[in-house]
Amino acid sequence: MRKKVDARIRTLIENCAKTRQRALLVLVGDKGRDQVVNLHYMLSKASVKARPSVLWCYKKDLHLSSHRKKRMRQIKKLSQRGLLDPEKEDPFSLFVASTNIRYCYYHETQNILGNTYGMAVLQDFEAVTPNLLARSIETVEGGGLVIMLLSNLSSLTQLYTMTMDAHARFRTESHQEVVGRFNERLVLSLASCPHCLLLDDELNVLPTSSLIRFIEPLPTNPDGTPVDDPGRASREELAELTSSLADTQPAGSLVGRCRTLDQARAVITFLDAASEKTLRSTVALTASRGRGKSAALGLAIAGALALGYSNIFVTAPSPENLRTLFEFVFKGLDALDYKEHIDYDLVESTNPSFGKAIVRVNVFRNHRQTVQYIQPHHHAKLAQAELLVIDEAAAIPLPVVRQLLGPYLVFLCSTVNGYEGTGRSLSLKLIQQLREQGAKIGAPVAAGGSGGGEQCVKESGTGSGGVGGRSFREVHLGEPIRYAPGDPIESWLHELLCLDAGQHLPKPPARLPHPSDCELFVVERDTLFSYHKASEKFLQQMVALFVASHYKNTPNDLLLMSDAPAHQLFVLLAPVDQSSNTMPHILAAAQVALEGSISKRSAVNSLAKGELPQGDLIPWTVSQQFQDPDFPALSGGRVVRIAVHPELGRAGYGSRVLELLRRYYQGELASLDEQDGTEEGDGEDDEADEEDDGNEEGDGGKKRRRSTGSEGDADGDAADGAGNSLLLTERLAPRKGLPPLLVNLADRKPDRLHYLGVSYGLTQQLYSFWRKAGYEPLYLRQSASDTTGEHTCVMVRPLEHPDVEGTAWLRPFVSDFKSRFMSLLGSAFREMAPALALSILDPQLTWSEAEGQRAAQEGVVVMRGDGSPLDAYDLKRLQAYCSSLVDYHLILDLLPPLARAYLRGRLPVSLSYGQAAILVVMGLQLQELAALEEGLGLPSNQLLALFNKAMRKVYGCLRAAKEAAVARSLPAVRQITGLGPHEVALDDDLDEAAAAERAKLRDRYLRPEDLAQFAIRGGDEDIAAALGGKAPAAGGLVSIKGGEGEGGGRAKGGSSAGGEAVLNKKRGSQGGEKGEKGPSRNGGGKLPTKKNKYGALPNAGNGAGGKPGKKPRQ
Repeated sequence: MRKKVDARIRTLIENCAKTRQRALLVLVGDKGRDQVVNLHYMLSKASVKARPSVLWCYKKDLHLSSHRKKRMRQIKKLSQRGLLDPEKEDPFSLFVASTNIRYCYYHETQNILGNTYGMAVLQDFEAVTPNLLARSIETVEGGGLVIMLLSNLSSLTQLYTMTMDAHARFRTESHQEVVGRFNERLVLSLASCPHCLLLDDELNVLPTSSLIRFIEPLPTNPDGTPVDDPGRASREELAELTSSLADTQPAGSLVGRCRTLDQARAVITFLDAASEKTLRSTVALTASRGRGKSAALGLAIAGALALGYSNIFVTAPSPENLRTLFEFVFKGLDALDYKEHIDYDLVESTNPSFGKAIVRVNVFRNHRQTVQYIQPHHHAKLAQAELLVIDEAAAIPLPVVRQLLGPYLVFLCSTVNGYEGTGRSLSLKLIQQLREQGAKIGAPVAAGGSGGGEQCVKESGTGSGGVGGRSFREVHLGEPIRYAPGDPIESWLHELLCLDAGQHLPKPPARLPHPSDCELFVVERDTLFSYHKASEKFLQQMVALFVASHYKNTPNDLLLMSDAPAHQLFVLLAPVDQSSNTMPHILAAAQVALEGSISKRSAVNSLAKGELPQGDLIPWTVSQQFQDPDFPALSGGRVVRIAVHPELGRAGYGSRVLELLRRYYQGELASLDEQDGTEEGDGEDDEADEEDDGNEEGDGGKKRRRSTGSEGDADGDAADGAGNSLLLTERLAPRKGLPPLLVNLADRKPDRLHYLGVSYGLTQQLYSFWRKAGYEPLYLRQSASDTTGEHTCVMVRPLEHPDVEGTAWLRPFVSDFKSRFMSLLGSAFREMAPALALSILDPQLTWSEAEGQRAAQEGVVVMRGDGSPLDAYDLKRLQAYCSSLVDYHLILDLLPPLARAYLRGRLPVSLSYGQAAILVVMGLQLQELAALEEGLGLPSNQLLALFNKAMRKVYGCLRAAKEAAVARSLPAVRQITGLGPHEVALDDDLDEAAAAERAKLRDRYLRPEDLAQFAIRGGDEDIAAALGGKAPAAGGLVSIKGGEGEGGGRAKGGSSAGGEAVLNKKRGSQGGEKGEKGPSRNGGGKLPTKKNKYGALPNAGNGAGGKPGKKPRQ
């Protein structure tokens, strides 16, 4: 029976063929596969070229009977022999026999990348994921068809609750119920695509949207081209550019091979950089899939050969990825009039795993030139390279890409914002580093673009660092190759999967609020994925933050955000102005997965089998690493992703998110009214509430699911009686009555958790961020990631929980981890930066003097690897080095036990961070001094000085401990009892006795009556009269009349007759002989006296005057 097909279907297919755009057809019904034949026939009639090839993707089975497969083989043989009668055969069998069909499992769709088909058929809708959807659709060329086959449905809303295969990975033991929010958003988005038609299995158009009510043929020019051609402007500009460069070689010939304007500009940029022939220059080419990146690189290599480059190396994850590149190298050489076998030849690989891929091109037209493929990890072979081309750099580990950069020209190519999720590590880390170093001196020198993308060329001066000192240019391709720019299917796919989220990055507020003024809100996922206009804008901004902050993003992350039952979304918003009707500024976003609460039985069984179930990353990882069956029973939350606006880094917003999450899950932010209401409920209600919270749906999610199911039952009854009438009458529109998009933390009951954790790629910056937030490391993967070269690190912060007393339960895990990490620093983590290793160990570097003395008294024991302590000869060697008598190599064998003892806190010595880093590198990582020079940035003499000072302190501590040990081994001092202190101190007693002796001597020798005879009786007038008003001559004598002594005796010291006293002055002398001070007085004058220590006068009785009657000495 023949039936007339709706004209809108044929019109849409013909319009797409004219504009090189694609169409999406969704067939609902079990017989939809039979209509693929008719749709392919319409496409063949609309296309000028041969029958379009078909890509048929399926899950497991094509649902073809063995009889049909056998009949298909017979039809193919009859067709080859020319004996086939089309009127008698099954149309589907004829279609299969006469069409080039590529059958592909969904899990093998990565093998179809780079291929182009005219039609793609996707069956088994339950197996479709965002990644698979994007991969398959992007292989269809312009003017082609994408057909999705669905089973019988009474209503399209049944797709909302369809169980997808990916949901099995989202279920955990404590979170089982999955709500299909992504399917709802997918079905609703189909109604907004103008090139999408929903059909039943009889090709009746379902009235899902007003956009498809009228589809009119496009007006065309006399030559058959459409009047409104979206790609005409770029094609004209490309033709103008090609003609302007016709006389410029090799650029003119190579640009003529380009398909788009963006591709031509990229080739010109490559040739411009190659013509400069400067070392340490990098050109990065980034684009989405299907933009002609490999073709542009191939043409650029051909141009470099024409410019005289001799040694060109090409690298990629596999030489099979370079088929397109080498194909366009040959096309470029042909355009430059190079002849194969005359001017160049090619060499294929003999490695069976490479599949005869081209690995070398030898050019010998002017001089010897080579284009050689090398594997990425063979970067040491690039010593003679002049040009290095890195294709698909995002699939190469980031540290390897950094090592590939050297003193030569580098062309870098990678896919960003792609549906495989690759490219983010390259653009976020390496290209960002190159861009920042390039911006230090240089500035943008050119900018331009066309179509859907932008081209940006940046040039800079030299910088510093691992990839420093390189000039940098960046090129972006936006115009697609396979189809025309502005393709509605591409726009729909990018909007559905948020592939172009970078264009929706929210602008930061004009005035940044303080982090303490910002509040954290829970995002209601039912509303977020409801496909409302405001919700879509908010979703695009959230995904833009995640994509801009993380290097590992795939479209499947969107399915995880929407459908995973254990996941929750949070956003940090600036203070909202209630008077303005605008969307609040998103400063940060976080995604948290609830984990744990695993039964003891499941944990014991998994440990016994050595298996790790899907989900619950931190519980199973920690349980396996520590062989602890009790840890999985704890409930925890894992911060899957946390993203801060890229322009607001280091402003404190990320720390604010973590602090509010901690307080929320500890129950500090819940309102008192809600807690009271919860406590008053009965047991069944409480249990239901806990189950709802565990599934993250709440009452709204439960009601939505129940109402959807009941609506489906009613729809099913109506459909049975009316023959699928709902499919032909229902309109797709977002639901109404949804809960608010944002919920304050105080208005939502939290899940009480025992801990918060995180798993991330370890870097110094990220570790410092999480460590500052109070997270402790529990696990560090020994093998690095293939994408980033980073080690996966798991960190946990304990929370206060009413069932657990305190948070000290985590300390044994942390201590065990640090001990194991310290042992692995010499093997798995030998190349880790010393600063990062020291941050993870986090030893106590500052000790007080009292702590050191106490440790010395208690004893310090340093054990070798074999369990024996350091002996006296080891300390002798250490002493010799500290005394600068020997070289440091003599004590290298002592560094491992000394470093372990110090970092474990057994050597209470205060060291600087540099000295501790030296112990880590030389003692634990067992590296030479040269590694320290690069890691710490210090010359060797300064490092040795720091090391010597550290060893002096360590030796001092060990010596003090040994001395204390020897002191403890000596016999104890016997205490004598019965002895008390003197009543008077010994010094006071001696002073008192000395004073008494001095008084006795004074009374004995210094009596006044004995001294009276030496008195001078004359006054000042007598002396003046004797002098006669003149000064006495040096050495002269002056006589004055003195008084008579008692008993008529003569004055001591002699006197003249008549009782005169004689004053004698010697020449040049200030005193008497033998050091006597002052002028000596003879006669009856009074002499100056000086007592000795016994209180007596010196030479008593034998004064300077001598005996009586003796003449004084002159």
